[in-house]
Amino acid sequence: MERSQAENKIAQLRAQLDEWSHQYYVLDAPSVQDYQYDQAYQELLALEKQFPDLISPTSITQRVGGQILTGFSKVQHQIPMLSLGDVFSKEELGDFVQKLWENTKQTCAYSCELKIDGLAISLRYENGVFVQGATRGDGSIGEDITENLRTIKAIPLQLSEPVTVEVRGECYMPKEAFAKLNEQREQKGEAVFANPRNAAAGSLRQLDTKETAKRQLSCFIYYVMEPQKYGLMSQTQALAKLKEWGFRVNKQAQQATSLEQIMEYIDLYHEKRSSLPYEIDGIVLKADPFSVQQELGNTVKVPRWAIAYKFPPDEQETIVRQIEWTVGRTGVVTPTAVMDPVLLAGTTVSRASLHNPDYLKQKDIRLLDTVKLHKAGDIIPEISMVVLEKRPKDSQEYQIPTTCPQCQAKLVHLDEEVALRCINPKCPALLKESLAHFASRNAMNIAGLGQKIVEQLFDKHLIVDVADLYRLTYEDLLKLDKFKEKSATNLLTAIDASRHNSIERLLFGLGIRHVGAKAAKLLAQHFGDVESLSQATSEEIAQIDSLGQVIADSVVAYFANQQVKELIAELKAANVNLKYLGLSQEQQQNVTSAFSGLTVVLTGTLDQIKRADAKKWLEEHGAKVTGSVSKKTDLLIAGHDAGSKLTKATDLGIKIIDEATFIKQMEESQSE
Repeated sequence: MERSQAENKIAQLRAQLDEWSHQYYVLDAPSVQDYQYDQAYQELLALEKQFPDLISPTSITQRVGGQILTGFSKVQHQIPMLSLGDVFSKEELGDFVQKLWENTKQTCAYSCELKIDGLAISLRYENGVFVQGATRGDGSIGEDITENLRTIKAIPLQLSEPVTVEVRGECYMPKEAFAKLNEQREQKGEAVFANPRNAAAGSLRQLDTKETAKRQLSCFIYYVMEPQKYGLMSQTQALAKLKEWGFRVNKQAQQATSLEQIMEYIDLYHEKRSSLPYEIDGIVLKADPFSVQQELGNTVKVPRWAIAYKFPPDEQETIVRQIEWTVGRTGVVTPTAVMDPVLLAGTTVSRASLHNPDYLKQKDIRLLDTVKLHKAGDIIPEISMVVLEKRPKDSQEYQIPTTCPQCQAKLVHLDEEVALRCINPKCPALLKESLAHFASRNAMNIAGLGQKIVEQLFDKHLIVDVADLYRLTYEDLLKLDKFKEKSATNLLTAIDASRHNSIERLLFGLGIRHVGAKAAKLLAQHFGDVESLSQATSEEIAQIDSLGQVIADSVVAYFANQQVKELIAELKAANVNLKYLGLSQEQQQNVTSAFSGLTVVLTGTLDQIKRADAKKWLEEHGAKVTGSVSKKTDLLIAGHDAGSKLTKATDLGIKIIDEATFIKQMEESQSE
């Protein structure tokens, strides 16, 4: 495709994708199926890779994140971001309305809006293009979180009009995303978020923008700074204009002209609260005309023309009858309170996660305790407190278990984790997941051994741990569904080939907590074989550059496990290599090449050598290979279809070579 054709096509695709995205994320009214959107997105992505100079910061493809931030700079708010005063009863709200009438000597309309439980943000646009986003901070000074806000699909990167404007709103995490995030964190043994607001705040302060992009944040915009500049006379007009510009505006906002209508609004959304896809903790009442807002003004902290009415908490009392412990797929052992059923936010609830032993101890929850139960984020049952005056006189502190409820192996509680963990490689709860990881490409690389095959092997009782893979026979494999002679032969060949891998693959494949592919390589280089590593102390491991105490403690705890010792013995008996076959760190340091001491980035498609092989060769010849381009990068090796990394390297003046030049320099280094 010619450049001019590509330019036109890219413009068409961006406009179409922006429209579809706006319909989906802003209007909640998708007009096309997901596959149509995905096809157009992939087409745009391919064209931008082919013509990287046509990539625009306002392109929808730039929302995925990828920038690693070093911190957040401060932003001075030109006009302070005030908080709202609170009232907790309808009587107090009626008093506020009465006082407003008395102060203005007139009856005015009100804007009734839902109080979204999130994080206040400010967005600044110049000529319609998003240029800066900030947190509220202390009201006067916030933090610049522009790059993280770019990943939120409900925030337009370009407005429908080329206006220069600052708007404010609320960033939040939807209930479904909150539940999913906490589930993932619990499986990893990480502390869970107490509510969606905390989750949103934590997500916006991630230094890795890719991590923010994964969190599925959204936002509602509700305020235009200096609205008179745009001919706006009321909050109702401002909300309509915000929607017209392309912002996501909460469609539940209503105008009210009497106290009776305000109360009806409160009752309606107090009832609907649990069915909304986002959490609210009340309603916000604002004088609708901007003239009234200006007349009433602000105190040092809050506006006099607006108030927040907070909903009373929806809590029920119940009794804890039992505490169950379950093992997740990553080995995290989680306690769950089993209680007398109660009706809470429209559903019957009888179970609530207690997350981890530390949480259970902090709450001091015991059997037969009367507890107060609510729903965090209106979705996740949570015990807020124990009613101590109702605790039985003979109550005893709950004892945390020391053995796995599935396999009875001793549980470990690593220093930096809040979770108890089972690390028995033969635990039934862990086995299927660990076997699939063991066979994966970056681990033992057993081609053809995917999740479905692993499940069949396990369900047919052909394997109980990874060592059993090396005992499988041709006849065993023919018992699997849809397995014929060729499939069985190919899998046996792949399993046999994996016996000869260097031990860094084995160490990564074993799934040792915190030990990724890079750490496994460093451990293998330093200790040389599994036996030496298994006998190493925490201090010896922690001294290895780039590892540290967390990894050291995890490795020592792993190899101290009796079941692990038995597994290593079984692997040895199955003739699986337990030694490092590459160059040691000392040998690598003695290797001299054109790449020694360089920080190198690989990008694009390589035809003559696999990316993994190129990385391995570079590291063995003294280079440090990283995944992103920065000022510290010395060299970029670019295959064809190189994209944004090539553009960035060019902008930074970094040396760039193609694959042919790289291959030639490899050959020259080997002949020296």
